Amino acid sequence: MSGPFVLSAHDIVRHPGEMREFEIDVPTPEKWGEGLVAVDAGEEVQLDVRLESVHEGILVSGTALSHYRGVCGRCLTDIDAPVEVEFQELFAYPGEEATDFEVQDDHVDLETLVRDAMVLSLPFQPVCQPDCPGLDPVTGERLTESTGTPQPQQVDSRWAALQDYTTDHDG
Repeated sequence: MSGPFVLSAHDIVRHPGEMREFEIDVPTPEKWGEGLVAVDAGEEVQLDVRLESVHEGILVSGTALSHYRGVCGRCLTDIDAPVEVEFQELFAYPGEEATDFEVQDDHVDLETLVRDAMVLSLPFQPVCQPDCPGLDPVTGERLTESTGTPQPQQVDSRWAALQDYTTDHDG
């Protein structure tokens, strides 16, 4: 078993109470995410991981830090922002029970665990700033880059006849 996300646990396997800590930087093997933003292939992921031996297997906990890139969902401006996630999962010893994560050849493979945590934490509707006004529906220009000249408001043609109506009639 090999790969950038594979950590050896051979010295703590079946020794409950033992622990090892790792700080590693690994590149993503492929693009993570399919929405407006994603973690690009080859992007560095900083992992701070703790492996703890327990009776059932190896408890893996830690944090992962990287960057995602994409576009704002309102104004289509490019976004490059950090993403940090915490994760914890039990890698069970191989046995009779089927589990999602298992210790294999005294190693744990964190790729699926880290990828799932990162992808689930990516914003579904990313914005460049919390109050991003978006695009002008008439001109298509970014409202944050307005020239300062007010655009005449478009009146729905169905309401145009009421435009000249006022409530101050002298009569």
